[in-house]
Amino acid sequence: MKKLLLTVLILVLGAALAACGGKEKAGDDKTLTFGATAGPYSDMLKKAIIPGLEDKGYKVTVTEFGDYIQPNNALNDGNVDANLFQHTVYLENFAKENNMELSSLIVVPTAPLGIYSKKFESIDDIADGSTVTIPNDPVNAARALIVLEANGLVEIDPNVEPLKASEKDIVKNPKNLVVTPIEAAQLPRSVESADVAAVPGNFALAASMNLTDALVLEDMPDQFRNVVAVKTENKDEQFAKDIIEVIESEQFEKVIDSDFQGFGKPAWMQ
Repeated sequence: MKKLLLTVLILVLGAALAACGGKEKAGDDKTLTFGATAGPYSDMLKKAIIPGLEDKGYKVTVTEFGDYIQPNNALNDGNVDANLFQHTVYLENFAKENNMELSSLIVVPTAPLGIYSKKFESIDDIADGSTVTIPNDPVNAARALIVLEANGLVEIDPNVEPLKASEKDIVKNPKNLVVTPIEAAQLPRSVESADVAAVPGNFALAASMNLTDALVLEDMPDQFRNVVAVKTENKDEQFAKDIIEVIESEQFEKVIDSDFQGFGKPAWMQ
């Protein structure tokens, strides 16, 4: 009797431990769960990626998250098979800081940071002494300054690593712009009060702004474009190969061109 009870206890504990470890995907499993934040990239999954996967026989569900932490936690735990919400720089930093083995699978078209204004009709019209709001987080602030510099509005100290530059690193400011960092979520609203605002694409879309209304859009490097991410151990699994094939298809690009106007395409799509 004791042996029977011990055997039952071992089986129960084994099942509980397996459940705690997250799901493991079998090679012939045709179900997929994607993680995403609500907004344009959840829409991209539903409109441009999932239909192609369903044509390949997959049953796909999307789990939406309200922050930029849980999608990677869920991926690492095996509660989602892939996610789409972050760029390469964020993914690599997050994985390193949290000791996770996560990898980029493929880069997708991404909403770029744009320079917006209700006062000026072109980048050349920006007047002397204009106020310019930019994001106050380091990565997006640097991106905004790179765009301003590319359009001849400021010059950044060449000794500063471009992706770490802040408004304090401006060494030339020919139009005497008043550059003010604020919370990125407040930037769309600042278009009404500031002369010029540098708004990251995801915040612009969340505020129902039209990307093509920007005076200029960022020519973003691929490291700032969003990626489909998977656990590193799954990069060569069939489902990962099928995701890549769908995203590289002509149908995917047709949907991007029709429903995601203004999104910057990665190098592989050029």
